[in-house]
Amino acid sequence: MWLNPEEVLLKNALKLWVTERSNDFFLLQRRRGHGEPTSRITGLLVGALDTVLDSNARVTPFRILLQIPGSQISWVIASGAVIEEVNKHWDWLVHNLLHSLSVFENKEDVASFVRGKVKGLIAEEVRGRQAAQEDDPEKFREALRKFELHFGLPSSEKLVTYYSCCCWKGRVPRQGFLYLSINHVAFYSFLLGKEVKFVIPWAEVTRLERVSTGLMTEAIRVNTRQRQREFSMFLNLDEAFGVIGQLADIALRRLLDSEGLELDRVLQQPTRITKRILEEQAIREYVLALFRLPRGEKLYEVASCSVWTPHARCHTAGSLYTTDSYLCFSSREEGNCILLIPLSEVLSIEKAESTSLLPNPVIVSIRTKKAFQLIELQDRDELVESLNSRLRSLQWKQSMFRTRKDSKRSVSSPTPYYTFYYDTGYSDEEEIEEQVLRNTVNSEALMTAFHQNQPGTNGKKSAEQVKERLWEDHFSEFGRGVHMFRTEKIQRLVAMGIPESLRGELWMTLSDASSELESHQGYYTGLVQKSMGHSSLATEEIERDLHRSLPDHPAFQNPTGIAALRRVLTAYAHRNPKIGYCQSMNILASVLLLYAKEEEAFWLLVAVCERMLPDYFNRRVIGAQVDQSVFEELIRERLPELAEQVPDLSTLSSVSLSWFLTLFLSVLPFQSAVCVVDCFFFHGIKAIFQLGLAVLDANAALLSASTDDGQALMILTSFLDQVGGEDSSCVPSSPPAAEESSCSDADIPAVGHANITDLINESYEKFGDLTVRQIERLRCRHRIRVLQAHEDTTKENALRLVTPDVSISPENLADIYDLFKTEHFISLYWGDSSSAAAAEAAAWQYGDSGRSYVERQYRLDRPQFKSLYGLLVPWPGGSNQHTDTLANRSFTLLDQDRDNLVTFREFASWLDTLYCEELNEKIRLLYRLHIPPALTESEDDPSVMKSPLLSTNRPLYVNLSSDDEGEVKDYQEQLKQMLQDLVKEKEKDVEKPLPLMNQREFIQFCKTLYSMFHGDPEENDLFQAIATVTSLVLQIGEAGHRGQTSESEVIGKEEAKAAAPAPAEDAGLDGGSDGKSAAESEWTVSYAQILASLLTEQALVNFFEKPVDLTAKIREAKERQYHQRASLLTLQQGTR
Repeated sequence: MWLNPEEVLLKNALKLWVTERSNDFFLLQRRRGHGEPTSRITGLLVGALDTVLDSNARVTPFRILLQIPGSQISWVIASGAVIEEVNKHWDWLVHNLLHSLSVFENKEDVASFVRGKVKGLIAEEVRGRQAAQEDDPEKFREALRKFELHFGLPSSEKLVTYYSCCCWKGRVPRQGFLYLSINHVAFYSFLLGKEVKFVIPWAEVTRLERVSTGLMTEAIRVNTRQRQREFSMFLNLDEAFGVIGQLADIALRRLLDSEGLELDRVLQQPTRITKRILEEQAIREYVLALFRLPRGEKLYEVASCSVWTPHARCHTAGSLYTTDSYLCFSSREEGNCILLIPLSEVLSIEKAESTSLLPNPVIVSIRTKKAFQLIELQDRDELVESLNSRLRSLQWKQSMFRTRKDSKRSVSSPTPYYTFYYDTGYSDEEEIEEQVLRNTVNSEALMTAFHQNQPGTNGKKSAEQVKERLWEDHFSEFGRGVHMFRTEKIQRLVAMGIPESLRGELWMTLSDASSELESHQGYYTGLVQKSMGHSSLATEEIERDLHRSLPDHPAFQNPTGIAALRRVLTAYAHRNPKIGYCQSMNILASVLLLYAKEEEAFWLLVAVCERMLPDYFNRRVIGAQVDQSVFEELIRERLPELAEQVPDLSTLSSVSLSWFLTLFLSVLPFQSAVCVVDCFFFHGIKAIFQLGLAVLDANAALLSASTDDGQALMILTSFLDQVGGEDSSCVPSSPPAAEESSCSDADIPAVGHANITDLINESYEKFGDLTVRQIERLRCRHRIRVLQAHEDTTKENALRLVTPDVSISPENLADIYDLFKTEHFISLYWGDSSSAAAAEAAAWQYGDSGRSYVERQYRLDRPQFKSLYGLLVPWPGGSNQHTDTLANRSFTLLDQDRDNLVTFREFASWLDTLYCEELNEKIRLLYRLHIPPALTESEDDPSVMKSPLLSTNRPLYVNLSSDDEGEVKDYQEQLKQMLQDLVKEKEKDVEKPLPLMNQREFIQFCKTLYSMFHGDPEENDLFQAIATVTSLVLQIGEAGHRGQTSESEVIGKEEAKAAAPAPAEDAGLDGGSDGKSAAESEWTVSYAQILASLLTEQALVNFFEKPVDLTAKIREAKERQYHQRASLLTLQQGTR
């Protein structure tokens, strides 16, 4: 490969190079010790030196130097791993440059000319390849070449980045390189003559950890189901660990849950992933989580700046993030000051005059006649131009939307009418009233019409008034609306509980659902109109849960509240069919309806499900399970004493699952739970993590002393039941189930009444240092564990279903499942995009109603099955063509539902027959492979199938000891007796009799038998035996054929006599009988006849009854599968 010219001293002291070819201007050199069998020690030393020094120019064994006569300085312009590669470059230099260099008079001109030419060649090679996207294309090209050379993976296996590090084997470190590609992590080391290399698919990674031991300062541990690897001595361990975690997370989301988890559009195309894109993606994920933006937002610019904060009367330093629709600012210390400005609220973005006090200022003016000042912006001109371009585009879209909306409004009725009919027991008048209630969108929050009667109403009103005044004062100082400054002061106000009169507005503001509502005017109205009247699995579940949503609240004891809840949930299920409806959404939506208008409640639900709790509300609730795994790690980290006393934290995390899914609404008294929802809309999921830790911390002593899971559950339930608000002078009302459970166990210690505000403040004081960045990093790592746990469950379910039906040992069956799954993944790795998409879609099995996911089930298409067939079939194949033909027939036979896919159950049953069943079942399988539907007329096979070479009138005799006809008849008598015995043994068999085999099919059956014996130690005896069996079966078929022909002739004559009086009437019957006799007269043999014939030859019986070591076959298949399939796919890609 061509190299960017680099100066070297020609006469170096180490004498590491030997000149092989030379001329006036160029030298071709070989690394000393390379290819010299007598200099073994020298080669070992040089190889070790190359590895340790990490010098790219000197690692390759061959290089070409540009030398100037009389100069001690030369330039390396090319290098290569093999002499053929370097010779090509040498020949190009000799033919294209050498003669031209003699015309230069100045030696420096020669060097400049050659260096420029080589750089041009490199630029042409780099152009269009991924190396051009890297910070150092030269080093990356070298690493890419080594990656392809060492591991032999297809060219479509894109290398993302690489690191120099050590891999530990016990206490021995191996210095080498860690290569990270889109589907694998690979390591290569060559030290003192010993080579170490291995490849780990990301799909096999179950856990990533940073560990520290006495031998290593800090290392990255990569766990798979079989073993663990530890890597250390990175130049930047934080960066390496982050990239490894990102690649594993992306690969597993793409491979294991493409239907459920949201993945950015760029990451859905693995060939576009680079290290730079991963860095950008990490920042984007952090920004989306910190500001809780829509998942489709694209991050454009990240810039350091300072924002004028009027409440602090100073400029606050931090970072500015710009996306499609937002300007976002966060102070350097996360959470101290956050500013979110929707571009839809912006009027102008202008540059102001720069001064020493206000360098590079930018003024952002918004609709509410306010302006924000940003200073110290680098690249201000480009930033403002980009922002104004997006702002103009957004304003144009808004103007077009308003014009279209106004035109629709002028021709449409002012009030929408929704039709949604139900079978009810009401009278006509009551039914009309109920229908009106169901079809009228509420314009006010339900709380304005329905209040819970609680004691201490006067005190509550006064407390509400105090809160309202505090909020009004806050608005005057910090602003009102989405773009208000969010600081620690607002955090304290939220912890006190938002007043009911402002709760709906502030929820909309803090979640920025108000921007979604503003930009989608009329969307909810149209959605309700489309969704009402449609019946699906989601609507059935919604109807079942409607009356379970806050049943004690008067708003949902009334048809008005129930109808509003039905509309919101049904509209959302129609908007997002991937989620549809999930339990706990009804509880959340009912609370939103109490404090927000119906349309606002809908957009709040959208914000929660799609932005604030991503991946929570789907069939597998992956997001919630990931956060439970994160919560367990936070318990170990933040509450180490509790974690030590309660080693199994899965009990606590199973209890806390409902805390996260319902935001504590299902476990706290209502008034207290609503305060938690306030904090959630302000701080996102961080508030739930903090509060969960505070609850466990408050009960740590009791939980440590608990003796079983039930007691721990009762401790937490009792505590949460007693958490009241500031104005609650008595025990708050608990849900009925909680009241019963709190009184059912007298052994639970009494818990004092806790105040929700105090509990929230305590959570901020003790655990407020938990940041969004930390949570996102933990989620990335723990998502790997959760997805792999689901994979383990899927495997256990598949094995549990298959194990009773096969005789294969559980260990071997598990290994076969792994081979089966790996074959599926290989197609996703390196297959074309269409086949990869088809393979992944086939892995999901859907329910009958809708697209609700039942389970993940791997299935193989024809090429995948043929690959595994070649690895696992127990008999050696003759020609590749016939083996391929048999594989095709086997696939057709196993594909019972004709969807061109084979399930693991069908595959395991096929293998069980080959390895574990009796001889007669193996022959039955072979027989079925040579009759329809496995064997078809249109099969691409030699012409012998359609024009048999063997005569039906001349039976084949091979090596019979005697040609005496009497002996043959005696032999046939014995065969008949064997057939009768076989029929008696099979009387209890309820299987449907197999169709007869014609001569064409039998010839193919014989070809298969012949091909199976190639390479067998008893090959000659087997060929002799099969020849004997073939002759015998042909005689049986011929005898049957003659008997059928003579019998049909007699029957035909009798029918003709009977039909003579009325020939015209029975003409149709005559034709039918002729067709029937023709069909019956065809040469055929049965499965029983073939089986009996085979049983006469002991060599064949021994061959089919000889046990084959399935364990060894599986072990060999594991070693060969990867590279065999990779080579095949590489060839396929090369021919396209």
